[in-house]
Amino acid sequence: MSLTYAEVGATLTAGRLPSGYAHVDRRVRLGSGTSCFERAGAAVLSWGAQRGAGLTVSPPGPVEEGADVVLRALGVRIPCRVIRVVEAADRTGFVYGTLAGHPECGEEAFLVERDADGSVWFRVRAFSRPAWWVARLGGPVSRAVQLWVTRRYLRAVVRASATPA
Repeated sequence: MSLTYAEVGATLTAGRLPSGYAHVDRRVRLGSGTSCFERAGAAVLSWGAQRGAGLTVSPPGPVEEGADVVLRALGVRIPCRVIRVVEAADRTGFVYGTLAGHPECGEEAFLVERDADGSVWFRVRAFSRPAWWVARLGGPVSRAVQLWVTRRYLRAVVRASATPA
């Protein structure tokens, strides 16, 4: 099964996201230091953002580059492929792209980033457009749902990166 868009990897570039799509680029500060960075990275690489947002992930297990996964929310099947896993000194996360049957067409990146001053951030960067006719008809509603889920991703990683009790 092939990805449903051509601009593979565009969420990882520093430039503008591709035209012809709706864009999301949200970033939240998690804290600072190595422990915070490691906790957040571990959460992201174990589907913590998605699970924390209320989605189920199949198959279970850690994020793996090249793996096809199916997310589910409210009975909707959401097939994706992990196209890149990032594990660097100042950036950890992954990118997935949409496969046939996904209600949207595009790509989403989930990145934990550490700035030079030690500040740790979680960033969700995405571009998408409706793939299903129902999603196209409900344009503003589809966009609102995407932004709502993005906020849930951000909150889930904020919780996961908090200092353990």
